[in-house]
Amino acid sequence: MRIVLVPIAVAALLFAVDVSAQVPLSKEQYASFAMTHGGDASRGNLLFMDEKRLACGRCHSIDGKGGKVGPDLFAIGDKFGRRELVESVLAPSATIAEGYATTIVTTNAGDVFDGIIKESTDDAVTLMAADGQFKRIATVDVRERRVSPGSMMPEGLQNGLSSAEFADLIEYLASLKTPEATAAIGHGMPPLIAETKRPIVLRPIHSAEHKFTHPVWFGPVPGVAGGFAVVEHETGKVWLLEKPGDSGEAKSLFFDSGRAMAGAHGIMAIVFHPKYAQNRRYFIVRQPVEKGRFSTQVFEGLAALDLRVDSGTPLREILKIDGSTSNHCGGGLEFGPDGYLYIAMGDSGPQQDPHGNAQDMSLLRGKMLRIDVDHADEGKAYAVPPDNPFVGRKGVRREIWAAGLREPWRYSFDPATGDLWVGDVGQDLYEEVDMVRKGENYGWNAHEGFAPFSNQYRRAGERYSPPVFAYGRKYGVSVTGGYVYRAVPKSPFYGVYLFADFQSRRIFGLTHANGVLKTVRQIGMSPERVVSFGRDEHGALYVVGYEGTIFKLDLAGADFE
Repeated sequence: MRIVLVPIAVAALLFAVDVSAQVPLSKEQYASFAMTHGGDASRGNLLFMDEKRLACGRCHSIDGKGGKVGPDLFAIGDKFGRRELVESVLAPSATIAEGYATTIVTTNAGDVFDGIIKESTDDAVTLMAADGQFKRIATVDVRERRVSPGSMMPEGLQNGLSSAEFADLIEYLASLKTPEATAAIGHGMPPLIAETKRPIVLRPIHSAEHKFTHPVWFGPVPGVAGGFAVVEHETGKVWLLEKPGDSGEAKSLFFDSGRAMAGAHGIMAIVFHPKYAQNRRYFIVRQPVEKGRFSTQVFEGLAALDLRVDSGTPLREILKIDGSTSNHCGGGLEFGPDGYLYIAMGDSGPQQDPHGNAQDMSLLRGKMLRIDVDHADEGKAYAVPPDNPFVGRKGVRREIWAAGLREPWRYSFDPATGDLWVGDVGQDLYEEVDMVRKGENYGWNAHEGFAPFSNQYRRAGERYSPPVFAYGRKYGVSVTGGYVYRAVPKSPFYGVYLFADFQSRRIFGLTHANGVLKTVRQIGMSPERVVSFGRDEHGALYVVGYEGTIFKLDLAGADFE
């Protein structure tokens, strides 16, 4: 996910300096003009590059290579609509791209530095400032490190422009689209995704009164008839939503871990033990900031006897994975059909994985992990299954099930085949869907989607498994993994993997043969950004809307082919 998260959304698209002064119009006037008047993209390009006015090119590349202090704007016109581009220029701090939040470091001497994290190790953190300069600060000299809610892009960029010039700038951004030659990169990435004639329907399952605050996870609570858990990452709350029949519903607090700090993601998921109705054990994954350090932590909790609320017993830490930044912290938990707990961990940033975490087999970052929470090895709160693929391999963490992932955002097992499907959020150009298998390497950061990305950590003789499917910025910016539908055998969607894009709200379905794409279709649009999916005990599928609504997917009147 990019929640970004981002996230995970439009974010601070433009950093600018040297804005000339003139009597400004209101933001509403600029927005209204740009939405009702076309601009000249060539003039907008000149403004974008003009060193004496906007100088956007200092902070943004437009070639898909990144590396500057701001997000790469390659194909930004595919990622976002005109209104979103307008809003991101007028309100740069409203949504900040994943990996481009401003980090503020205060030293023991009282000096304050801010910028984008370009490197973070145990010894030092390196910031890139808005002027492109780097500052390396030794860890021993850091008194505090925090993430700012504001963008490095200054407010008021538009004040130096006439309304016509502002429209030109927006026209230029909207013109940055993926070349067709880039789009058609492999069999698993068709240049065009057809829409079905009869799309699926999304129906809210709860009243407006019970709307949630940025939910990120939804699923049934075993042993509680009509009971579902809903996780709100920022508030730190897990809710029990009870819908015992066709009418009536109740919402009560299951667990509260406290609100997340700015820049942290809080609770990202909950999963219930396969024998939860008997042992009351559940597991959560949190992404906190502690003394300026980021991490991903898995905890075990114990529910009360009625299974509807936490017992109050202190959480027990199962696993902690230190991170480089607040980005790409994974956030998924799933029990497999084998009874083991699978944990998805991202590369932990910074952007482009400059440390090669996803390819470093001595680290848990950028991996799919598999552990046994019903037993414990000496010195650990869990055991490593003896058939994990790297058990006994020198220099390799035994918990690793598969490697080479960037930000695996939501994954699930096909109940009919046991296949493990993962939505892996891309870097600059591509989002991908993987079928993750034991011991395989999915290529990040040697590859992004089907395309080569970097040779820095590429190993001679290493086999990189391609995704089943990838898509470019024309269709979205942050993939959200879903489920294979198995509820109704006669349904045209039986055996179809359903997933979505968080930002574009498109919902897709695909079929495959031995991990090779057969068919992919856009099967609907969500009313809200799709941050997660859910599946109930009968196999029906649900969408978690980030704006607060849980929807049930109605497939009855829809088609797939």
